[in-house]
Amino acid sequence: MVLNVENLEITIDRPGRTPVRPVRDVSLSVAPGETLALVGESGCGKSMTCLALAGLLPRRGRVSAGTITLEGADLGRLSPRQARRLRCKSVASVFQDATGSLNPVRSVGWQIAETLRLRKGLTRSEAGAEAIKLMGMVGLPDPERRAREFPHQFSGGMNQRAMIALAVAGNPRLLIADEATTALDVTLQAQILDLIGDLRDRLGMAVLLVTHDLGVVAQAADNAAVMYAGRVVEANTVKALFAAPRHPYTRGLMSALPRPDADRERLTTISGQVPPIDRMPAGCAFAPRCSDASAICTRAVPALSGSAACHNLSFGV
Repeated sequence: MVLNVENLEITIDRPGRTPVRPVRDVSLSVAPGETLALVGESGCGKSMTCLALAGLLPRRGRVSAGTITLEGADLGRLSPRQARRLRCKSVASVFQDATGSLNPVRSVGWQIAETLRLRKGLTRSEAGAEAIKLMGMVGLPDPERRAREFPHQFSGGMNQRAMIALAVAGNPRLLIADEATTALDVTLQAQILDLIGDLRDRLGMAVLLVTHDLGVVAQAADNAAVMYAGRVVEANTVKALFAAPRHPYTRGLMSALPRPDADRERLTTISGQVPPIDRMPAGCAFAPRCSDASAICTRAVPALSGSAACHNLSFGV
């Protein structure tokens, strides 16, 4: 496994107030050449999990329990300097706002070449040539000319391709794509997902794909972990998940998908909202929104048993 996470808990300290735990008891793993989708509504803890993996938690955030094993090394047992070096070598991220993530006063080619110089120790001329090669690899047209241009001269889809080139410049073992296609139209979204999948296969990377879109999961992922209120509530292969979703939350997400055969049919929605992290209900956090909830759901947090964490799995089998 490239990445193995066991019982991860993240705590945010708040001076003068009770700390909050936006991520609790999360376990997941992803192997080389595999794509794991982390899916759920906004506020479910997906991005916070990824920030912990990349070592980018906010100033008062910390991993308070569990382990993160990257390339066989337990990050919690390494010194901060050793953990930074391993992450720098092994992990790369692509975020939603590609244009905002690129330096507006440096050419795109310069930014990719600088990454190559820092990560691979290439000379300036070697890095420049490799940057042009990478830009061609991710499908940017006329890469020699485009390498001299600036982010504002690129379209949104081109900037996202440039960000992917920047991310894979150091040959990472794990690529984290956090809502990397959300701001793109459906055609560009499909192209970017195909590109990430192609690079995964060519470079042997593991990919952690963070999304709220089940259509993206169906197109691009091998396995999926569904998160709700900071916990993984269902984990399975994508094929099994779509064939027979077990958790009521997963079934609700599936029901909300538009169907091509529906003629102006009103979409199904899940009533209510994800609870705030400082006001989690007792028991199952999804119980207030769940039509299958029973008395035990309001008292005890369900463990992930088999593929789902639910007290009433018989409802969905």
